[in-house]
Amino acid sequence: MEPIISTSLWHGGELSKTKDWVREFSPKEITEVEAAIDLCRPQPIQDIQLKDFPLPTLAPLLVNLRHELIDGKGFALLRGLPTNRWSREDVIRAYWGLGVHLGQPVSQNPEGHLLGHVQDIGGDFNDPNSRGGYRSHARLPFHTDVGADIVGLLCLRHAKAGGFSSIVSVAAIYNKMLAQRPDLVEELTRPIYRDRRGEMPPGKAPFYSAPVYSLHEGRLTTTFVRRFIDSAPRHTGIPSLGPKLIEALDLFESLANDTFLRLDMNFQTGDIQLINNLTLLHARTSFEDFTDPADKRHLLRLWLAVPDGWPLPDYYFERFGSLTNTGRPAGMAFPGVEATVPHDVP
Repeated sequence: MEPIISTSLWHGGELSKTKDWVREFSPKEITEVEAAIDLCRPQPIQDIQLKDFPLPTLAPLLVNLRHELIDGKGFALLRGLPTNRWSREDVIRAYWGLGVHLGQPVSQNPEGHLLGHVQDIGGDFNDPNSRGGYRSHARLPFHTDVGADIVGLLCLRHAKAGGFSSIVSVAAIYNKMLAQRPDLVEELTRPIYRDRRGEMPPGKAPFYSAPVYSLHEGRLTTTFVRRFIDSAPRHTGIPSLGPKLIEALDLFESLANDTFLRLDMNFQTGDIQLINNLTLLHARTSFEDFTDPADKRHLLRLWLAVPDGWPLPDYYFERFGSLTNTGRPAGMAFPGVEATVPHDVP
């Protein structure tokens, strides 16, 4: 119950005055990426590892970027990938190749997709048996993704209007809440029931529990999707949310949306946003899309496990377990499901 002092503590109102968090690819680096694409072309994309995608000059910069994502502010925006002049397969190879320099891609759904397609295909944001927000044009409130250290989003096409991204430091929310209502901070450090939304690994209940604020080995991390908490009482044996918990969740979300705390950004074609999924929340405004399917807003998503990531409490792995080779979050690992990299929206 003391203020957090950490490199992951920042305020969007200050960072918005600079662009230190935007890093543009140089022509030499693009040429290097294209050479790596050519080198790995015979391999299935899901088999490409760090050694298969050599980046002699860019690799050391990506090592520094990984440190910034894990032990620094926790985010970056890479700009200038020439996606318009590459085929879809080459775009995915480039994105994957850059990704494996940062971590290990993990599954994003029960179907074993190692690459996610974020596009409005009529998904129902309010369906209690779905995470369908990323498949709709609706506003996505501040949240974390299910089970990854780093979340990457590559913009293939932006929306006709809207679809802006926002991120916020959980440490900044924590400190402000601690100053205003320490009793509500305590409420969010207790285990809270979460709905699995129909995505249940074998032998698991349709719900699990985890706190919003996790203070573990001197680090503050979070896992938060409000609607997963709100819908948990639909399951037998799960009590309704108490008034004080609701008050705490409301304040948490209100602070996340504070214009001084959050940082807003607008994606350009070829941008890659990378965020620490343990120390930041992210959100998206609703958007108006183009009518032609070929012009619709389309992002590619990677979930990455990072071997040297922050230590995590056991309950963090209750959702989908851990990777056997690193012990890091395994995304949505379902036994017996073959991992794939879909090139188009499934």
